[in-house]
Amino acid sequence: MLCLKRITRLWLEASNALKKVSNALSTTPLRSPRLSAICLLWVVAIAAGSAEPAILGRGVSEGMHYRIERVAEGFGVPWGMAFVDDTSMVVTGRTGKAWLLDTERASVMPLEGMPEVWAEGQGGLLDVQVQRDAGKTSWLYFTYAAGRGGQGVTVLARAVLNGALLTHWQTLLVTESATDTGRHFGSRIAFDNEGHVFFTVGDRGHRPNGQDLMTHAGKVLRLNLDGSVPQDNPFVGRVGALDEIWSYGHRNPQGIVFDLQGEKLWLSEHGPRGGDEINLVAKGKNYGWPRVSRGREYLAPFAVGEATSLPGMEDPKLVYVPSIAPGSLMLYRGAAFPRWQGDFFLGALKLTHLNRVRQSVDGELREVERLLGSLNERIRQVIEDRHGWIYISTDSGQILRLVPDVESDQSSG
Repeated sequence: MLCLKRITRLWLEASNALKKVSNALSTTPLRSPRLSAICLLWVVAIAAGSAEPAILGRGVSEGMHYRIERVAEGFGVPWGMAFVDDTSMVVTGRTGKAWLLDTERASVMPLEGMPEVWAEGQGGLLDVQVQRDAGKTSWLYFTYAAGRGGQGVTVLARAVLNGALLTHWQTLLVTESATDTGRHFGSRIAFDNEGHVFFTVGDRGHRPNGQDLMTHAGKVLRLNLDGSVPQDNPFVGRVGALDEIWSYGHRNPQGIVFDLQGEKLWLSEHGPRGGDEINLVAKGKNYGWPRVSRGREYLAPFAVGEATSLPGMEDPKLVYVPSIAPGSLMLYRGAAFPRWQGDFFLGALKLTHLNRVRQSVDGELREVERLLGSLNERIRQVIEDRHGWIYISTDSGQILRLVPDVESDQSSG
């Protein structure tokens, strides 16, 4: 049992953290029964998370020893993760819930103020990313599926985090992507160096959408941070095309990263029964789906599409046959694992591992390693923290991390 002194300290921490919430709600901290309950939950969560993280395994890669730790669990399907400060991350769950996770204490705080989502099939609350302007508001950007007349669409919105409450919601784009299927929503978010936000929308289970420029489905979209359309987007003003489109011919892209050093946009997407891809995305380009594919039909032993390559369509930089089902894409730049710097990491859903890809000097990609396969976990999202530790979410509801294993290094030396 926690001592009274520790409980008092935790209560004060919770009370201080909720001051912003109380200001937003125009109520006095701890005089509102709801806020008092939140404070108590905060104390219990921190207390419960005070134990050391469980070690699930150890490994070695490129001569670097690492261990796998469980940070927290019980998140349902944790779809997105984003650090809001050095130690705290927002975690999104596909059913529509979101949490604030303190990765040092392993304490979990439910967030209030979430929008209503269309949690059908693969739809629901999807990605989250933090965009910080020096001296300005730090916005959290979300993608989620919303219901429109019994159909689902992918939405981009943003909000401000005040303690445990999300406020100042702004809907930036309700995409033209409505279908009654529960699959292929995308959706991941990335920012460039010039004030733009990119996000992905899957073909929504309707293959012709990939080549149809009058729908956002099967596309990478590019907006200004406030949701307005950049005038240098490739299809602005073109009859028969939507202004927000940056690239098209995509099936279901669930990984996107903007390389801030190389100023390149990279994308990973699901193929049909083979043919998962990593693409280098360029302005206005066509990536072929469904005319070009290296996958096969689900119900018959036939190839999908007309060919594996066609003139005027961009070829992928890397193809996976059979499919690994990539649920995310990260470009590692951390210091904790120096021999991984510049490598891509993809969470594999179907083949349950962490996939590592190396980029050569001339830009060619090759798969070099499959990590964490012994866990047998569907890996959904992959991010890194300020130390270069790698955090992954799994469809079993866990948040895990890879950290350098100093004890193994010393024993092997």
